Amino acid sequence: MRRLSIEEEIRQLENKKKRLIQEQKEQERKDRTNRLCKRMGLFEKLLPDTIPLTEEQFKTFLEQTVLTEHSRRILDGLTAQNAATAPAQGAGTAGRDNTQPAAKTAHPAQEGGADGSAVQG
Repeated sequence: MRRLSIEEEIRQLENKKKRLIQEQKEQERKDRTNRLCKRMGLFEKLLPDTIPLTEEQFKTFLEQTVLTEHSRRILDGLTAQNAATAPAQGAGTAGRDNTQPAAKTAHPAQEGGADGSAVQG
């Protein structure tokens, strides 16, 4: 009898763990959606001429402006600032809203022409 109650408690704890993981993933999705909406809203506010561009044109615009060496230096400086303040924030919030992994993958793709624009290939 004791064994059955322990097994039931284990099942309940496993279900609780699954629910908590599901809630965490849902919150992460909501945070990401909120972040994307805020950032694109700011982007369109600062550069309203990008609104009528097609997806391909917008992608080209980003590739040729964001992947410049000047943009890399700015981004590297900002991420270095975040890294310097991360220990003060505590381990639980240090990685939140950090775009560094995606930015790092974009860096090697940069091959600029004389004007600093990315070369399409």
